[in-house]
Amino acid sequence: MANQPVDKEAVVKAIRIDCQQLGLGLSEQIAYVLATVEHESNGTFAPVVESYWLKDPDAWCKKNHPEYYPYYGRGYVQLTWEKNYRKYSELTGHDLICHPELALEPDVARFVLVHGFKTGGFTGKKLEDYVDGKKCQFLNARRCINGIDKAGHIATLAEKWLARLREE
Repeated sequence: MANQPVDKEAVVKAIRIDCQQLGLGLSEQIAYVLATVEHESNGTFAPVVESYWLKDPDAWCKKNHPEYYPYYGRGYVQLTWEKNYRKYSELTGHDLICHPELALEPDVARFVLVHGFKTGGFTGKKLEDYVDGKKCQFLNARRCINGIDKAGHIATLAEKWLARLREE
């Protein structure tokens, strides 16, 4: 999926709309969501599968992550584990259990992305825990997705997105 070219500006616009609709309307919040997508998709802004850079990601995940195969990372934020696929099946109306590849559909991937940030659906931490009208902790906001893995890099991307959003 990562090799398919996408209209990045169209994806950015759609993510911004979804953020607004789900209650993440602050520029700082939107900037962090966009920075996460930029990082997780390696700048492609396309939903990707875990280990997408390998020749056969599915085989690699089956061998290296049997604990959550076939519910390995897919989308803008690498949705993983059967319980999460089940939850987002119910929320989106798409059968992600029988067809986990549907997590790569842009509309589904965007909903998972924004809903997970809004509700704390991935780690129990919500974006509003770190970025709201009173605080802007881009470094700690990574805890919403994946501990502090690559937190500094994503915080830097978020600052760039925030500068862009403020110029508009």
